Amino acid sequence: MSNNNGLAVLQALDSAKTQWYHITAIIIAGMGFFTDAYDLFCITTVSKLLGRLYYYNPHTGKPGKLPHNVNNFVVGVALFGTLSGQLVFGWLGDKLGRKKVYGMTLILMATCAICSGLSFGSTNKAVIGTLCFFRFWLGFGIGGDYPLSATIMSEYANRSTRGAFIAAVFAMQGVGIIFAGLVSMILSKLFLLKYETVAFQDNHILSTQPEGDYLWRIVLMLGALPAILTFYWRMKMPETGRYTALIEGNAKQAAADMTRVLEIEIQAEAHKVAEFKASNGYSLWSGEFFSRHGRHLIGTMSTWFLLDIAFYSQNLTQKDIYPAMNLVHKDFEISALREVFETSRAMFVVALLGTFPGYWFTVFFIERLGRFLIQLVGFLMMSIFMLIIGIKYDYLKDHNKWLFAVLYGLTFFFANFGPNSTTFVLPAELFPTRVRSTCHAMSAAAGKAGAMVGAFVLATYTLDGDAKKIRTAMIIMACTNMLGFFCTFLVPETKGRSLEEISGEDGGTNNETEMASRQS
Repeated sequence: MSNNNGLAVLQALDSAKTQWYHITAIIIAGMGFFTDAYDLFCITTVSKLLGRLYYYNPHTGKPGKLPHNVNNFVVGVALFGTLSGQLVFGWLGDKLGRKKVYGMTLILMATCAICSGLSFGSTNKAVIGTLCFFRFWLGFGIGGDYPLSATIMSEYANRSTRGAFIAAVFAMQGVGIIFAGLVSMILSKLFLLKYETVAFQDNHILSTQPEGDYLWRIVLMLGALPAILTFYWRMKMPETGRYTALIEGNAKQAAADMTRVLEIEIQAEAHKVAEFKASNGYSLWSGEFFSRHGRHLIGTMSTWFLLDIAFYSQNLTQKDIYPAMNLVHKDFEISALREVFETSRAMFVVALLGTFPGYWFTVFFIERLGRFLIQLVGFLMMSIFMLIIGIKYDYLKDHNKWLFAVLYGLTFFFANFGPNSTTFVLPAELFPTRVRSTCHAMSAAAGKAGAMVGAFVLATYTLDGDAKKIRTAMIIMACTNMLGFFCTFLVPETKGRSLEEISGEDGGTNNETEMASRQS
């Protein structure tokens, strides 16, 4: 008999109908991801402006451009912070509780977003160095949001809609990416209306308006706003019932908290909670954990790592791909402010038509199709479209730029109606309560390691707009996605099962139910 058959608090959570507190939790956790995405990707819209403002060399006869190593660091330094923050806050989430550290991430994000816009210095090295310092710590706060938001949502949700709720939290990343492009587009347009501009080829000096120095700072600082607005409501959330009961062993408090949010009476059952804890005492680094979950952890880490090589390469190098696709003018044909506007506009359109729909397709279909199938098909379709772009790059670029744009947009669609969403959902479901946040953090950190490969290795292929190098980058990304396709077979389907059944905490073995659920 499963040990959680008598745990009323777990049964109540698993069988609860969708209520207002579910929606509230999605909004509160989702706004964190909105902030995360905005802060991570808004730098893409203004990084070329930084080059024009701080690295112009009149002897080259070309617009200022961030040196390759500086560009990689400006764009990618937040990823180092994100990886570190994921591991630290993920571990703290298991040791101290999800709620106790949840507010810290928002404070750090809001503070560092503001400080990023206030980067100071009398030389370009000082300004860029200060910017990178604060973006590292911004990423550190962003990193904490990954395991905490996923874990909190999975532990609040019922078994029948858990995947959709976790995916809905993550879907706010798509909204954040849209707003990163939209805000930059609106602000740059306002600056264009206010200040006259000329193309670089007409006047090398006047093409870079000094007022642009305010533009990039405002874009970065606005990332603090949603974090500030969300902080109060995040602090009002109670600790998850699963953590309070199963980790802290406080059955009475868990019952009281969940009675309040579910609006039903739940018995405390302290003695049964004690029995449950006693039967699930193995640690993360024990042989017992690796025999039960080692393959799953390898699966979630490897698939997230391989996905993010391609996903972050795409997002962080859009500014370089769009001119090559002829979706924006060449840098010498336009002014600095116009370049920000056109890059932001292209990013906004691709995000709106390609990125955003994919997230919500996952939300609507994840409980029908399952995590496994969505991830498998997503990896496959990304590989196919990237391979087509890589092989036919010259033809698409020169003769059919709209087909190029469609194929490029479809890679984003199937990333998000695919592994970009499911790699976030699965680690929040597969592992036991006492290590759930840490295991999600390890999986997410593996993803950020892949993102750094994309930002610091593959991104260098696109910086010069060289067709041969971009083609090579696309083919490499197609190959990494196919590896992700095969690594997906390391993870089981989790649809329709309770967290305790999936992890084996209920006294059964999760491996025994794997094949049955996969076949269903």
